[in-house]
Amino acid sequence: MAAVKYSLQDFIADMDSLLSSKPDQKRIFDKGSTYLERLIGNPEAIPAEYRRPLGRGPRPHHGTYRLHKGSNGLSLISVVWGPGDHIDPHDHHTWGMIGVMDNFLAETRFKRVDDRRKKDYARIEKDRLAVSKPGEVSLLVPDVDEIHQIDNETRKPTVEIHVYGHDLGDLERCKFDAATGRVSVFRSGKYDNE
Repeated sequence: MAAVKYSLQDFIADMDSLLSSKPDQKRIFDKGSTYLERLIGNPEAIPAEYRRPLGRGPRPHHGTYRLHKGSNGLSLISVVWGPGDHIDPHDHHTWGMIGVMDNFLAETRFKRVDDRRKKDYARIEKDRLAVSKPGEVSLLVPDVDEIHQIDNETRKPTVEIHVYGHDLGDLERCKFDAATGRVSVFRSGKYDNE
């Protein structure tokens, strides 16, 4: 008898059920990360076109694809980081879970160490560097541990599944310049499959 593989729809149903119970953030992370580990353990659960770079436009080696946007805020995104891709330190303003499905990715976490009184200024310091491999999940805790920089230092694309409590497309977030302290506001905007 063939083993039943965990699907994208299974993950969405499990997360919807979890979120309907109005859990605290710890429970979301405890249960949700186990669901995400199961999902990223089955790459075929994500359509092949959402596991490869876009192949055109200003970032042909990258791809950002919406997989699900729920009425409860649940947002699922497939992100493909091309070789050499980099994104500067930024925050999320919502809880998040990121699971590596294929290849490796370097994630640098930062701590905000200023008093947060100036709107366009932040002092951040490197906290830690982790190289995530397939099957690993990292957690983004709003205002506590969510500022990170991503780098694909390998020669092939890395596929990640991102899960958030709000859709990032319309959410106002911040980019940080560690050298100058400058903070700029941005929105992710449209996904490549829209």
